[in-house]
Amino acid sequence: MKKFILYTSCFLSVFTTFSQQDAQSSMYFHNPLQFNSAYAGTRGSLNVTGVTRAQWLGWEGAPTTQFLSIHSPVVRKKIAVGATLSHDKIGARSSTSAMAHFAYHLQLNAKDLKLSFGASAGVNQAQYNFSGLIATDYSDLNYQQSNSFVKSNFGLGTYLYNKKFYAGISMPRLLKRSMESNSGGSFLQRHIYLMAGYVYSLNSVIALKPSVLIKYTANSSAVADFNFSAQFYKKFWVGVLYRAHDAIGFNAAFQLKDYCMLGYAYDFPINGKLVNQWGSHEVVLSFDLRTKNNAFLSPRYF
Repeated sequence: MKKFILYTSCFLSVFTTFSQQDAQSSMYFHNPLQFNSAYAGTRGSLNVTGVTRAQWLGWEGAPTTQFLSIHSPVVRKKIAVGATLSHDKIGARSSTSAMAHFAYHLQLNAKDLKLSFGASAGVNQAQYNFSGLIATDYSDLNYQQSNSFVKSNFGLGTYLYNKKFYAGISMPRLLKRSMESNSGGSFLQRHIYLMAGYVYSLNSVIALKPSVLIKYTANSSAVADFNFSAQFYKKFWVGVLYRAHDAIGFNAAFQLKDYCMLGYAYDFPINGKLVNQWGSHEVVLSFDLRTKNNAFLSPRYF
């Protein structure tokens, strides 16, 4: 019964018509390409970032998510390309997304302020397999058969940035697509992302970085993530997270090499879900690969 209740609640929370459907990430500031194509190429290097997340650890059927992104400038640092993969599993449902990204960067002034425009195209695949659930009617066709679909989609985004500031807005999915093989009432909703961050150097040792990510879906409450981090000796980050009315947590990152960063985040719910579980855990590993003639910018804040 516990397994059935969990699966049912997870299914309803993700697949109701008006809900936040995109996978959660506490360290969104390390992988913005996942939701904003205009971020491609902003690091001035070939960047490869991987993220894995286990949410509500201890609950059977709880969400698990993996992200992989790669992007690089290709033409005089004005044009950039990239790709993202994501896989999300919650209860009886799993989904995979593969997107290609393109960005064009404009120099706005002599102080390194730039504006980029991004676009993406790709496919979303989802599958529900109800055979592992407890059913009262085993002859139900939904129980006997898995339901799968593959739908194309497109996205747009803009990103304003310099070495110590960024702000962006994006819509990763422009098309509202049906989530069923027949004409049902469930749809993959459009999401709008607003993002911003700033770095303030207190001295040669400590730098402070507040950031925010706001996610909005029509007919649903906006979700806001606030993060405040401090960097020490241009090598080590520690931060705290507050997800409005949902969770609090902490995160840390260490610059292992000039080209390699490892990060970890832990958050736990404050909305009544903290029952028989050990919070959510997230790990990120990021590489910036450059040629010998292209020196590393130290530190990289975004």
